[in-house]
Amino acid sequence: MRIFSRMPSNSDIDDIGHKYHLEFVLEDIFEKDSTVNCTAEVLYHLGNKKSAPDVQFTIEGELKNTDEADKTFYNRIKSLKKELEAENIPDSYGNVSPEMQPIRALTWAASGYVIWQNSTENTKYQLAQIKHVKQVKRTDEYLEFDYMILLHENVSQEIIPWQMTVLWHPQHGVEVTQNSRQPKHALD
Repeated sequence: MRIFSRMPSNSDIDDIGHKYHLEFVLEDIFEKDSTVNCTAEVLYHLGNKKSAPDVQFTIEGELKNTDEADKTFYNRIKSLKKELEAENIPDSYGNVSPEMQPIRALTWAASGYVIWQNSTENTKYQLAQIKHVKQVKRTDEYLEFDYMILLHENVSQEIIPWQMTVLWHPQHGVEVTQNSRQPKHALD
């Protein structure tokens, strides 16, 4: 999904924080004609830089059902003889191969959690690239991936390497089991 936002309004809540009211449109990244309107209220707590903002949202309409595509991707990855491993998605020209589109979509979902957990009023993170992804062998039904992603912090223009481990199953969704900001030299 891609977000197109309208101008947010905000209010101060004494001794608690700043609350923002947002109205925006989500667009399916694969089917550009599929959109839904959304509203959200985001509360950033005063003086607590380590706490994720509180978010309440509503979606007006239905998001596209991805069950079949999820099952197809899951079965493809489960049937691989060797664990998946890939680098530089998208490549330096912005291209993503069709077989890597589901990996990119999964990464967007997982990085959204990382971004939310680490956001402040003064940051604006965005997934720039999957620097490296490697599937971890498991004996249960879940797929596990270790990632090194690059987040672009739009305010400072900094590119931040971030490690995350992600569990996924089409019936249970995405879970980020660990994540941490990495030093710049992690890219070397």
